[in-house]
Amino acid sequence: MSHSDAASEREDNNPAGNHRPELLDCCGGLNNVDYSKMDLTLIEELLRHMKCHDFSFCVAAIAIIFNPLFWNVVARWEHRTRGLSRIFGSPYLACYFLGFVIILLNICRSHSITMAMKAQDRWELMDRTDISYIGVFFLVLGTVLVVSSFLALGFTGTFLGDYFGILMDEKVTGFPFNITENPMYWGSTANYLGLALMGASPVGLVLTALVAVAYKVAIHFEGPFTEQIYQERSQRRKHE
Repeated sequence: MSHSDAASEREDNNPAGNHRPELLDCCGGLNNVDYSKMDLTLIEELLRHMKCHDFSFCVAAIAIIFNPLFWNVVARWEHRTRGLSRIFGSPYLACYFLGFVIILLNICRSHSITMAMKAQDRWELMDRTDISYIGVFFLVLGTVLVVSSFLALGFTGTFLGDYFGILMDEKVTGFPFNITENPMYWGSTANYLGLALMGASPVGLVLTALVAVAYKVAIHFEGPFTEQIYQERSQRRKHE
C-alpha cells in the first residue's frame, strides 16, 4: 500500500466530527513543527520586564563571565610556571591568596547581581507566595551544597589547590559529591535562582542562567585538566 493510499484510508476511517491532531513524524526531526503556532507570550513578558542595556545588568553579566575565566587562567599559569608559589615562597600561601581573591570577586559578583535585580521591575507573575517559598527552598539547598562541599574539600581543595601541587590523597565521594560532581558550582547557582524567585526578578532568572552557563564552561575545561594533574602525580610515583 502506498503512502497516499494509507493517508486516504485514515481520512475515511475518521468521522467528520472527530478531528484528531496528526501525530508528528519522529523521523522528520523538527522540520514538521509549525513554529508560528507556538505560544511565546511567557517569553515576551519576560523580555518586556528586562532592560539588557541597563548599567547594573551589564556589570553583573561581566562579573559572571569574568570570575571563572580569571581563576582558571591564573590557576593554569600557576601550574605551568609556579609563579605565585615563588612570589609567596610557599604553594599554600599562594593558594590562600588566590582563594581570598576568588572570595572577594564572588562577593562583588553577588552584589552586582543583587543591584541588577533591584534596579529593574518585579514580575507580577512571579510575585506570589508559593514562588517565594520555592525560592527559599533553592536558597537553602544551595547553601547546604556550598557549605558541605567546602567542609569536605577544605580551603585548598575548594580553591584550586590541585593547580598549586596541593593534591588530595583520594577523591572525595561522600556528601554532597554523591549527589553532584560539582556541588560548589551548582549550589552557588541554586542560591542565585532562589534570590531571583524570592525577588520576583526576571533579570535575576536571566543572570542565573548566565551563571549556570559560565560554570558549565568552567567545568568543561577544569575537569580534564584536574584529571591530567592527578595522572601526572601517578606517573611520578611509579618512577620513584
